[in-house]
Amino acid sequence: MGTHGGAAVAEGALLEPTATVRHRWTASVVLVNVGINAAFFGPIQVLLGQQAIHFSEGDKEAILALVTGAGAAVSLVANPLFGTFSDRTVSRYGRRVPWVFIGALLGTIGLLGLTVAPSVAAMTLLWCFVQLGCNGALAAITAAVPDQVPIRQRGIIGGLASMGTVVGILLGAAIGAVVAGNFALGYVLCAGALVAGMVPYLFLANDRVLLRSERPAFSWPAFFQGFWVSPRLYPDFGWAWITRFLVNVGNHLVTLYLLFFLKDAVGFSNPEFGVLVLTGIYAIMTLITAVIGGQWTDKVGKRKPFVIGSSVIIAVSALILAFWPTWTGALLGSAVLGVGYGAYLAVDFALLTQVLPSSASRGKDLGVINVANSLPQVIAPIIAFPLVAHLGGYVTLYVVAAVIGLLGAVFVVKIKGVD
Repeated sequence: MGTHGGAAVAEGALLEPTATVRHRWTASVVLVNVGINAAFFGPIQVLLGQQAIHFSEGDKEAILALVTGAGAAVSLVANPLFGTFSDRTVSRYGRRVPWVFIGALLGTIGLLGLTVAPSVAAMTLLWCFVQLGCNGALAAITAAVPDQVPIRQRGIIGGLASMGTVVGILLGAAIGAVVAGNFALGYVLCAGALVAGMVPYLFLANDRVLLRSERPAFSWPAFFQGFWVSPRLYPDFGWAWITRFLVNVGNHLVTLYLLFFLKDAVGFSNPEFGVLVLTGIYAIMTLITAVIGGQWTDKVGKRKPFVIGSSVIIAVSALILAFWPTWTGALLGSAVLGVGYGAYLAVDFALLTQVLPSSASRGKDLGVINVANSLPQVIAPIIAFPLVAHLGGYVTLYVVAAVIGLLGAVFVVKIKGVD
């Protein structure tokens, strides 16, 4: 199987990995996650909102819902599609590396285009382009983990990859704060973070090379049918998908209007700086619990209790924001959210890699799983806008977020093949 960090492996692309991964490979995966999430969340948390205000202060919520919802709809297709492409890629560079590169390139082009978007329509189209590219890169880098990481390491590697996610979110918030309303400069910095995060992986990936003899014959019916993973045949996969979907709906409901929540409900004088502070607290707590949770779940060999507990903690954070809409409440809510979401990211990812139907379709299957990350970005604006505008405001929004997140904790008990 070879060693990680050297030349690409030329055989055994579909075998279950057994060799312990090296630190430099892990670091390169973390950096890709940093870049992708800075490119995602700098715009989602601050820059798209600022650009929405630039186009129309009075319609900012509706514009943001339109743009983020359309982009998330594109990500629903991009994740499994790029995952399928990477599963079938025969290349001297491996299955995943080419798509990390292509996805990051497309995302960079979209971010730079947003700097000069002349209208809401152009803004929406370019954000969809960013989502297309970044989700393509995300599908490929996510599949690289079960390709190369043995089960005994997946909790800690999942935790470290989640650290990359959180650092990327924090970096995105920092970019949004330091550009002081200059969203065009913010997009340029996000594009730079995406490129910088990708480059080390291109040289350290040691991606497994798929032999032509290992690639199944192609047919259009099989191609399209592959995007449906039957919950009857693979019930654990189905319940894992539902769990992740519900928890992410709750999480997106909490974070989607954070800039506007601080501005309109809390009355914070500098909401962009407030988003940075809250994201920093959230990030610190997530970094701590992602690593601790990942190590702990590997040590005890159990996943479900950690997923249930972390889902409950996430719900508590939403209730704090609902009933304590002050700066102090926001600080506490962010800390509690970080505790819950850090452990959730690490442990749930490890659980997911253990319910995949086939090693030959890891990219596609994880792409389908990633739809449970992306679809909430479509659903959350549809749910959030009427709740905030017409049905009780932020109190209602955050109570609904808590209830939806708790349902995720309930359904994880249905998974039978993982403890």
